[in-house]
Amino acid sequence: PAMAEYRRLLEELAQNITAEDLAQLKSACREDIPSGESEAIATSHHWFDFLERHSKLDRDNLSYIEHIFEISRRPDLLTMVVQYRTQVLKISEEDEVDTKLTRIPSAKKYKDIIRQPSEEGIIKLAPPP
Repeated sequence: PAMAEYRRLLEELAQNITAEDLAQLKSACREDIPSGESEAIATSHHWFDFLERHSKLDRDNLSYIEHIFEISRRPDLLTMVVQYRTQVLKISEEDEVDTKLTRIPSAKKYKDIIRQPSEEGIIKLAPPP
């Protein structure tokens, strides 16, 4: 059943990736796709197949496409992947800190930095007159 869920996720993602999106996604991972192969990737299905063949994507390792969707500014696609991960793989954000399966979403990564400003990051206010 997990494989079927994974295929359903890829299908759902594929339906939300236009030709323009695909060009942007291929560009975002250009260091991983030889230029000759990039031309051959004409659909999002081809793109997913390519990533699977090159061990960048599989049923329980989605961190690569999460990263690509993040840098391509596609929170809608990223959300689908995160939902799959938490519901199908049962990996919550708390669990994933210790795993190499997934990356910590950037918002969570930066939250802690925001919470503890560094000394030079603190704006000193002059005492009231």
